[in-house]
Amino acid sequence: MFKQITINIDSKNADKLSDIFMELNALSVSTEDQYEGTDLEQAIFNEPGMVVSELWEHSKVNILFASDIEIDSIINKAYLLLGKTFEYSIIDVDDQDWVRLTQSQFEPIKVNDKLYIVPSWHELPDKNAMAIVLDPGLAFGTGSHATTFMCLDWITQNINKNAFVIDYGCGSGILAIAAKKFGAAQVYGIDIDKQAIEASQYNTSQNNVDVELYLPSQLPDVSANIVIANILSNPLRLLAPALAKLTTDKLVLSGILDSQIEEMSEIYAKWFDVRVAHILDGWVLLECSKRGIS
Repeated sequence: MFKQITINIDSKNADKLSDIFMELNALSVSTEDQYEGTDLEQAIFNEPGMVVSELWEHSKVNILFASDIEIDSIINKAYLLLGKTFEYSIIDVDDQDWVRLTQSQFEPIKVNDKLYIVPSWHELPDKNAMAIVLDPGLAFGTGSHATTFMCLDWITQNINKNAFVIDYGCGSGILAIAAKKFGAAQVYGIDIDKQAIEASQYNTSQNNVDVELYLPSQLPDVSANIVIANILSNPLRLLAPALAKLTTDKLVLSGILDSQIEEMSEIYAKWFDVRVAHILDGWVLLECSKRGIS
């Protein structure tokens, strides 16, 4: 049995608390966005090459301790080290086979009749379909979220053997892998996060596909006939000129809420004819077809 302390706090103090609780011999400390999965979810994003300096404005810190820890003593020490008090909650967490428990929560994900996302400990349910082998972990996208799901579905229906595809904000590399498996001649994955590049390198290796991976500052001066950007609306606003320059034919945008369709369409209409290709669980996939700059 373990005890988990959860604290909702601002970004500045979340960072401090993480260090404080590690000094107080916590078994683990993790920080999340309080509003993850909601309309208020905050994308941590800076321009390529810049350092991300803060956590989420409204952060949630989860701290795990052994069950015999004296919580009141630990909290009082944290108050003293932080220089202020904070509200917290405590729950008991069972001691169990964490690997088996985690694996049991992740079954193969069917995208459509052509594609499944399959953890390495499972078999492909349909031998006539394509499999992307992807394990949860540091994964920056496992196919379960509506935005990724819509992009995968689009890829299975639109990629051909002559395609040069750029996955901008590649995360786990799942979209880049799918593009290569469905016949793209050349695929690049780009991400501002070095850990995402490392995750993509591992996942592309596991799937035996050849994808070139770059930080934005390292990207060669190229244009692709298909660019896919599955990120959130804030970076999509900022990146519009850069994505337009990268694209010669199709730009696929996801990570957009259905309430943002009009705004995002107007932004990209400078370079593209924009249409709503898919809506799922309140999220939208926009397909943008390149035309002359107005």
